[in-house]
Amino acid sequence: MGFNLLSTDKESSARAGVFSTDHGDIETPIFMPVGTQGTVKGVHQRELKNDIKAQIILGNTYHLYLRPGMEIIENAGGLHKFMGWDLPILTDSGGYQVYSLSGVRKIEEEGVKFQSHIDGSYHFLAPETSIDIQRTIGADIIMAFDECTPYGCDYAYAKKSMELTHRWLKRCTDHFKKTQALYGHKQFLFPIVQGSVHSDLRKISAETIAQEDAVGNAIGGLSVGEPKEEMYEMTNLVCDILPKNKPRYLMGVGTPANILECISLGIDMFDCVMPSRNARHGMLFTSKGIINIKNKKWAKDYSPIDADGDVWVDRAYSKAYLRHLFKTGEYLGLQIATIHNLNFYISLVKQAREKIIEGTFNNWKKKMVPILESKL
Repeated sequence: MGFNLLSTDKESSARAGVFSTDHGDIETPIFMPVGTQGTVKGVHQRELKNDIKAQIILGNTYHLYLRPGMEIIENAGGLHKFMGWDLPILTDSGGYQVYSLSGVRKIEEEGVKFQSHIDGSYHFLAPETSIDIQRTIGADIIMAFDECTPYGCDYAYAKKSMELTHRWLKRCTDHFKKTQALYGHKQFLFPIVQGSVHSDLRKISAETIAQEDAVGNAIGGLSVGEPKEEMYEMTNLVCDILPKNKPRYLMGVGTPANILECISLGIDMFDCVMPSRNARHGMLFTSKGIINIKNKKWAKDYSPIDADGDVWVDRAYSKAYLRHLFKTGEYLGLQIATIHNLNFYISLVKQAREKIIEGTFNNWKKKMVPILESKL
């Protein structure tokens, strides 16, 4: 169990490794599709596993707690069985959703009181509650409860929030040690580095988290509106402090170019709703650049969606056909685009892993980033 670092790029901090769980090995760098409510929108679990070749997916603590609720998930034998997924799952702690519910929540030392976005009912989420919920969900990797600060918050607020996150981490760790996994497989708890975009706070938080000696560590509070240069600066600073023999998970990032840049800084794990959400709006990520499939220029383009793609939808359908599906509001168009984008992300990090092992990652990354950011 745990992380095995296999190779490090000589010209950057990029790494290739394997994180082992009871539900299978995860080859890093890895991108994790987001399955907020026990499903990655528009994609069957069979497609995720066999076509897209996802090695791990995410579940969302806040949403699953509210609906379908813990009784239903526990009676099903955990989220793996409930959703028919036999590979690793990671759950967030609910902290990001607390951040996003700024108008209907109150943060206190004990935890967070919030209103459900579904029916307005009141709930209370504490570090211990978050651990209990994630025990019930049964994810292989679970996250410590934290507060995610908004970009642009002042220094005093960021410091106060970071210190609260550290106190909550102690409570999460203590409660995690007192409780048992429910379904016979091991669970790993990752703490989260916070500190907004203040270098000294990020340093303090990274040092505090490193001292926990957890199996893996996460970096939160980035990709919340800050310029990418600040995201890279904070990521680089934190990666220099976090243990090299533990996986580093950058939460909620990002574009394909963001991911390659952050791999070069030493990040091993990523998640983001961007590939699936943007797919539903007709934005396709390809090795030639970004395509808005709804544009009229593709109306008579009968070439494959992505001639360089390695998932079957890329070659089975033309750009013209996919555009037609979007213009007529057919659900199949959303499904095809989602499969394409998720596969593109996972293929990209797989290729990055191969380049790291070959020793050619840094030069490859420098060529790829401008292409990935271009629009066709």
